[in-house]
Amino acid sequence: MGNDDHKLDSGGIPAAPPGAESIAGAAREAAKRGPAPVHLWNPPFCGDLDMRIARDGTWYYLGTPIGRKPLVKLFSSVLKREGDRYFLVTPVEKCGITVEDAPFVAVDFTTEGSGASRSISFTTQVDDVVVAGPDHPIRLAHHPETGEHAPYVMVRAGLEALIDRKSFYRLVEIAECHESGGIERFGLWSGGVFFPFIDAADLERPEPG
Repeated sequence: MGNDDHKLDSGGIPAAPPGAESIAGAAREAAKRGPAPVHLWNPPFCGDLDMRIARDGTWYYLGTPIGRKPLVKLFSSVLKREGDRYFLVTPVEKCGITVEDAPFVAVDFTTEGSGASRSISFTTQVDDVVVAGPDHPIRLAHHPETGEHAPYVMVRAGLEALIDRKSFYRLVEIAECHESGGIERFGLWSGGVFFPFIDAADLERPEPG
């Protein structure tokens, strides 16, 4: 069992691991009033927590997986990115954490419509739902050292979700060619926006990293 699995707070949510109680408490209070206004909080830096989000979306504290999804969702609600660093923030404190790739993983999606009228709705491992479009762009990152492609969708305020392998394969099946910037490109429509993956002339259906 993870070290958070045996304690519950008064609201039935697993208690935060030692060292992160105040952050969890502030997140609970913010959740009562709606989404935490993380973008308005700019508290002083209080040091780093031994907390890590693995590439598969699993959260770890002191090397142990945080096994309770409600607690992970609570922490994810107060996650903030500044440059290349990630923090858990409250109105009075900011603690750094490690993110191996992206802080979220898109584990499924649904689609409505077709062509330029298509809408793709992604669900993350913490149950955030976003519709790809102008505010939630899709991008395909190419890693030159490995030759692999990794697809991402923006969730909020610089926080992306890595689109998991099974979902990416499904997306490739509904991708199409469209002229973008005078070049025929292979990609996806969603929310009235075309998100190009690669030039159609170089079409080799990419594999996710």
